[in-house]
Amino acid sequence: MNMPRPAFRDLSLALATVFCALLLPFPPAHAQTPGQTPAQKPAQAPPDETGPQTDNGPLIIKKKSTEEPAPPPPASDVPKLKNPDGATYSLRVDVPIVNLNVNVILDKTHQFVPGLKADNFLVLEDGVEQKVQTVRMTQTPITAVMLLEFAANSYAYIRDMQYSSAAFYHSLRPDDYIAVITYDLRTHILTDFTNNKDTVAQSLNSLQIPGFSDTNMFDALYETLDRTSRIEGRKYIILIGSGRDTFSKLTLDKMLAKIKATPNVTIFSIGTGALAQELGDARGQIGGIGRMNILQAQNQLKTFATMTGGLYFDPMFQGALPDIFSQINDSIRNQYILTYRPSNPKNDGTYRKIEVLLVDAEGKPLKMQDEKKKPVKYSVIARDGYKAKLPVE
Repeated sequence: MNMPRPAFRDLSLALATVFCALLLPFPPAHAQTPGQTPAQKPAQAPPDETGPQTDNGPLIIKKKSTEEPAPPPPASDVPKLKNPDGATYSLRVDVPIVNLNVNVILDKTHQFVPGLKADNFLVLEDGVEQKVQTVRMTQTPITAVMLLEFAANSYAYIRDMQYSSAAFYHSLRPDDYIAVITYDLRTHILTDFTNNKDTVAQSLNSLQIPGFSDTNMFDALYETLDRTSRIEGRKYIILIGSGRDTFSKLTLDKMLAKIKATPNVTIFSIGTGALAQELGDARGQIGGIGRMNILQAQNQLKTFATMTGGLYFDPMFQGALPDIFSQINDSIRNQYILTYRPSNPKNDGTYRKIEVLLVDAEGKPLKMQDEKKKPVKYSVIARDGYKAKLPVE
């Protein structure tokens, strides 16, 4: 049963007629991205097969199967699109319970690490250890907004955005709900949340003629966070752009404050123009100020992702995109949900910093090995904190 998604307000799409001769046609949405294979539904795998043993040895990571991991059985017969259990998909304070979404992946292969237990997670809140009460794995569909920079500036940036958005489109599944928004001087809603891939394809294919040259990223991201905060459950923003901001009304500090005040949203940011920047730098076309502006833009994209438990990518070539979106899909769909009662129970509106570490039975950093007994590196991805809700008067 398909339940309707909350609708954004309708906005008219005003596209100028300049720069049309400079653009390549958008990559056909029906064309298959290199490395893309149709999604298959495998049989249910035995639970906790690769989990840590009762001894204190390193965790053995099995080689990643060519098939996708089997999703866990549904918790109930309630349609998934309602997201009836908000705690399943969100980080929130529910007086005084904290539900924390955590992803653990291998650095080299981007493989999700299954089978971890509550004793493997060390959660620090403002530097104080918290007692993890429950840990469970979940696999969920995606509710995401593609927020795309589409402005009349560099052809290379537009081309990279087009290829990246097309690659994400090809990674979607039938139960994923996606909205498409572009921004230049202001935001333009191309399509509301839909699971119709044809509708998404048409909206992406309409991006042929950019309008203004301004890239007001802060304003666009703020508006998108505000809209998605009205939607139940966990949401994702796929931010694809240069990271530059020209004339936003908001400052970076206000943007960061908005991110801190908006739980349940994870941002994955993908930089554009990396190859053009590299070539320009090699030819001496980018001076010291230009280089500083590029680094600042990249740092802003990375900060948005890190604060919300997402990932930042800066691909040089189109061939890296399938692997990038495979990693994003693995991070979004496979997660641990940690539950704990904070040692500081006050709902005083302060921002609580969170750090999540993996430990063994003795409380030492957990070590992982591959099937050949070689050590492997991993990353623990989670929000860097939450805002304790003020009591309702």
